[in-house]
Amino acid sequence: MPETRWMDREDQRTWRTFMLATHLLFEQFDRELQRGAGMPSTYYEVLVRLSEAPERRLRMSALADRSQASRSRLSHTIARLERAGWVERETCPSDRRGTFAVLTDAGFAALEAAAPIHVESVRTHLFDQLDRRQLDELRTIGEQILEHLVSIKGASPDELGVLGDLGQCLGASSEDDESTAIA
Repeated sequence: MPETRWMDREDQRTWRTFMLATHLLFEQFDRELQRGAGMPSTYYEVLVRLSEAPERRLRMSALADRSQASRSRLSHTIARLERAGWVERETCPSDRRGTFAVLTDAGFAALEAAAPIHVESVRTHLFDQLDRRQLDELRTIGEQILEHLVSIKGASPDELGVLGDLGQCLGASSEDDESTAIA
């Protein structure tokens, strides 16, 4: 058994700062979405993933992978979104065991209403706190960590769908990307 590589004081400070900052940041995003749009960020993520999919529909298994949710948790989330009228389930015609989640027009409208709240929250609490160089460094660090974690799973980011439509944009300069995606 290899010897434990304990963290020194600086490592502890880096780890704890990262952990607390990301936890508080995502709590703030969730709080603002709840207050402004009446939906938690988990609902928002599912609606975004469906809005990006062809015909606004995904197999439940693919949606679980893309939204980084367990299949059980996603099933409960979809049930609540169905009750709200934002999502419908459809049986897969080629595989009766498979089910699609389909974003309804009402769900898309809810997403369109929530998107400005989400975007403003991200801008206020993340982008506005950093300068362009720091944002570029944050993206580079995030990509490096993501590449490592995806490689552990033995799959590419495209296979996991973790970046959604942005997976195709890696390597594109910020001047080239005039995207108006909802996410």
